This record gives sequence, C-alpha cells and structure tokens, in this order.
Amino acid sequence: MYTQGMNWLNYHHLRYFWTVAKEGTIAAACRHLHLSQPTISAQLRSLEQALGHKLFEKSGRNLVMTETGRAVFRYADEIFSIGLEMLDSLKGRTAGSTLRLVVGVADVMPKLIAYRMLRPVLSMPDHVRLICMEGKPTDLLARLAVHELDVVLTDTPLSPQYGVRAFSHRLGESTVSVFGIPKLCRQFRRGFPLSLGSAPLLLPSQNTMIRRLLEQWFESKQVRPTVVAEFEDSALMKVFGQSGAGLFFAPTAIADDIQLQYSVKTLGEILGPIEQFYAISMERRVRHPGVQVIASSARKTLVQSARSRAYRRSPA
Repeated sequence: MYTQGMNWLNYHHLRYFWTVAKEGTIAAACRHLHLSQPTISAQLRSLEQALGHKLFEKSGRNLVMTETGRAVFRYADEIFSIGLEMLDSLKGRTAGSTLRLVVGVADVMPKLIAYRMLRPVLSMPDHVRLICMEGKPTDLLARLAVHELDVVLTDTPLSPQYGVRAFSHRLGESTVSVFGIPKLCRQFRRGFPLSLGSAPLLLPSQNTMIRRLLEQWFESKQVRPTVVAEFEDSALMKVFGQSGAGLFFAPTAIADDIQLQYSVKTLGEILGPIEQFYAISMERRVRHPGVQVIASSARKTLVQSARSRAYRRSPA
C-alpha cells in the first residue's frame, strides 16, 4: 500500500513518467532526457508513492502501463501539449495549430447528420485536429465525465439515470421521411402514409429514440407494420434498403444525401416523428471554438418542422 495522496503535483516526476510512457522503455527515456536509469526509476517510484497507485507493471523485460497509468498519461499528454502551445504562442507561432476537438458520436446518431455537423470544423481558420469516437451513449458519457471527450453528439438529452453532471445543448430537429428503391416507392405511393401498413419495412432497433417515435406514430395512425428486419447500425439498414429489401426511415434533413449515396427515392415525409439532436458537454456555456462551430453548422443542417409540408412526396 502507498501513503496518502499528495496535495500538489511534481511536474518533473510527471514529465519523466510521460517520457517513459512515450518512449516505451526507461532506457529510451534515459537517452531522450540525458539522465541515468537509477535517477528516472527513483523519480517514477516517487510519483507512484505520491499518487498512491502503480503506474507501470513488468511484462517480461518491458514496462506496461496499468489502467491508472493510462489515465495519468492522458492527462499528462494534454498538460504538456498545452505547455508547448503556450511556448509556441510566446514565440509568435499560432497557438491554434495544436487545438484538438475530441467528439463522441453515439452509435444511434445518423452518420450523415454527424458528418454534416462535423465537416465545418476542418475548415476553421485555426487548424483543429478532429478526433471522433463512436460508442454507446452510456460509455461516451462516462468518458465525457472524466474529460476524455469534449462533447457527445446524440439523439436524446441527458437523463439523470446516467449519473453524469453535464449539460444538454439542443442542436435542432428533423422530420422523418420514408425511403426505398423506385419500384417500392411506386408500389406504395398510393394511399401514403397508410399504405405503409402493407409495405416491407426496415426499422431501427428497439433501443433507439427514433424507433420509439415511429411506434407511437404507427399506433396513432392505426398502422400495423410488416417488419422484415431491424438494425442497430443505421448505415447497414440503408444498404439493405438500397438492395430493395424494404422501405426505411431517416431524417428528412439528409434526404438529398441519402438519395444520392444509396440510389433510392423519397416516398414521403412523416410529420409525426420528430428526431431531435443534442450536444452534451461538461460546460453550461460551450467555450470550445470547435463545439461552437458544430452548433452553428447544426442550425444550417437540420430542418425545422414548421417549414415542412404534411406528407410531402417526391417523384418515384
């Protein structure tokens, strides 16, 4: 057991640890730092004792970071990156060259919507290195809570059940449209949207907000859907739709992209289900310039339901 944790951080010790982790071995770190192996080993032990956790474990002749070591390394990497950014700025170099934006994209988020929101980040005046992580909302929110992510993009606001103290920023909404190959669109155009009751449908999986909204709409219209397949991956669902396996649902905001990319037509628009999108951050007021750009591009990407026309149909 190690002694009680420290109240201040020895940045020299932290830098030795960071260098060893980056170089892979103490010997390589010695060459980089121009220090002896006993000196670096002693400083690592001091840091471990101060933190109260082991940072490395031996694996044969190599050192492998522990789970705590990996967490400390992430923080150290950011600390020293900011330090270098400060020095560059003082030397008259552009500080924006090292700005990072780490975005968590929930697996339920339509990828074309996420792309539309994120693409403008790459065109910002100050260069931003965009890092995208995809996963379950619960996993992404856990990573947001420990500051591994700057923001999470998802289709639902933050729920108290996640136990994360963060803030939901509503980005916008979109109505939902029905897509399919031209043959299916022609077949079920007459009587739309009630004709969906006899059409083969490809639906999102049960654990998604859009699926719950669709089921509410089916019930309100007394439509009993014929479900031929369900998908967690919305992109895979669209590929099945492209093959003619059935009609599928997606946000109207990206209708043009879907038609072009998957060679399908829009059968019609449903006003009932409104899909909403959110950015979740640890800040009540977003300060990261990259997240501000995402919010701005979302307003341009997402259509407002008030502008939509009931059951709008495009030629099949």
